[in-house]
Amino acid sequence: MSLPDEFHELARKVNNWGRWGDSDERGTVNLITPEAVRRAAATVRSGRRLALGLPLSSGGPQTGALPGRINPLRTMVSLNEPITGDPAQACFSDDVVVMGLQAATHWDALAHASYDNRIYNGFGAQTITAAGAGRCGIDKIGPLVGRGVLLDVARARGVDVLPGGHAITVEDLEYAVDLAGLRIEAGDILLVRTGQITVLHRGDRLGYMAPAAGLSMLTVEWLHRHDIAAVATDTMTFEVFPGERPDLYLPVHLLHLVEMGLTQGQNFDLEELAADCASDGRYDFLLEATPQPFSAGLGAPVNPVAVK
Repeated sequence: MSLPDEFHELARKVNNWGRWGDSDERGTVNLITPEAVRRAAATVRSGRRLALGLPLSSGGPQTGALPGRINPLRTMVSLNEPITGDPAQACFSDDVVVMGLQAATHWDALAHASYDNRIYNGFGAQTITAAGAGRCGIDKIGPLVGRGVLLDVARARGVDVLPGGHAITVEDLEYAVDLAGLRIEAGDILLVRTGQITVLHRGDRLGYMAPAAGLSMLTVEWLHRHDIAAVATDTMTFEVFPGERPDLYLPVHLLHLVEMGLTQGQNFDLEELAADCASDGRYDFLLEATPQPFSAGLGAPVNPVAVK
């Protein structure tokens, strides 16, 4: 079944194919210029650091609903093993991990989503093979460091957690911008807080997954107009789930990743950051959130650090 005309009309409005050249595989992270990084560095005052990543453990958010996206499985491969055979000499312990690259806090690669046999910048979906992403893999993103801005939509709306299934609108984002007292600038990295991750903190993995508030199709043009470099949320699905329309499945993924080349992040733990921002009234910070450079990866874990 073809996607509806309304979707295609919106896709044409926000399309960035060719904007940074026909061979570009990085998309909107190109907006993080040296000037944008200097602006980000200027936000650091106290040197306080807040980590936003979930623990990489078997107790992560994955439930098995998404095949293959398993929580980390860590196994010891050596225990105090003497290299020379003499335990009185140097001994070492090692371990190995098997996990889904999008198991916990992560960025999606632009190649993560496709439709009409295309990924970002018009590359064919067939460039994704058993070997991984031949184009637009997560390793193409490179250093992801810039000005982070917390848009605490839940706090701006006067709640701890947005209702499950709440489709975040432009008005919601503007309320959060007003709360932050900032002007959104080109190259910013937005962290959108719904409060949903507190459901996971209570141990309810199924409840965390759905229903969940998230960004709606109504926000796509706003993000495009503001030249946002990357955007992440504190939810499993990023966008509102269940979705806004029964004839569209995860349309915000398609519009961001395929049309705009806008990198998405999920499962960011924004609770400590939100409390800190509410305490000192500063909602912007230097954000270091470089994905692990898995060659040809469709996503990668990250432990983002906000520096204030």
